[in-house]
Amino acid sequence: MDKYIFDESNGLWYELQGDYYIPCLTLPAEEEKPIGLWGRRHLRYIKEHRKALYSSLLLSGKLNSYLADIDQQAQEQMDIIIQQMAQVQGVTEGLKASDPMVWVGRMNNIQACAMEIVNAEIICA
Repeated sequence: MDKYIFDESNGLWYELQGDYYIPCLTLPAEEEKPIGLWGRRHLRYIKEHRKALYSSLLLSGKLNSYLADIDQQAQEQMDIIIQQMAQVQGVTEGLKASDPMVWVGRMNNIQACAMEIVNAEIICA
């Protein structure tokens, strides 16, 4: 028996495994894009809570680009929220120069609030 055979009716190669021929299937090639913090968080979320979406993206070869897009959207949203909240609360470079500890405390609070908002609206949506 041949180790590999080709079926012309469906265009698939088969490999001999024991007594059975198993189709040689591979995932489509996908462009590798860097995935940051938000993309990894969303990946964890869809693996645990949206298994059908995860499987669909993985099998279609679009998972990496999807996660890279989510990461970019979340980071842009985070930057906008931090900038707007800092402006509304009066956290400026003048405050940073005059009282750095107060500035750090307020910016940490703003960043934590922005992370919660992005997490709720983009990551777990």
